Amino acid sequence: MKSKIALTVLLVFALAQLFQPTQTEQQQVDENDFLQIEKPPNELKVYLESNCYDCHSNQPKYPWYSEISPVSWWIQDHIEEGSEHLNFSNWGSYSAKKKAHKMEEAVEEVEEDEMPLPSYTIIHREAILEEGEKIALMDWFKSLQLKYETH
Repeated sequence: MKSKIALTVLLVFALAQLFQPTQTEQQQVDENDFLQIEKPPNELKVYLESNCYDCHSNQPKYPWYSEISPVSWWIQDHIEEGSEHLNFSNWGSYSAKKKAHKMEEAVEEVEEDEMPLPSYTIIHREAILEEGEKIALMDWFKSLQLKYETH
């Protein structure tokens, strides 16, 4: 009986590999990109590119394990949902009001340890923010929020 269950699980896993989600197509960075417009300090730029842009831009980096179902579906869902909430690649097309609101949300997410997602930091340990990094990121986001609230 156990061998039948194991064989069934193995067969379902093998069949799942035939059904992969469509990955977000990499797009060139253009003048609408957040980093191009806001020009963050270098240490924040590196952090944003290496951690936030995976799910919040049109430039996601897919790790090797994103080719394995069902992980591939889970990762693609994170990317689609993340870029739906905030897409740094489209920053230039946002209104000043929307930019201010997105920065307010970003501060809240970092402050409450909601971003980066705990499920992301399990594999990407380097994405865990130290307290000083959190403060620097939140302070910079707050300055952008203020900039766009008075815009």
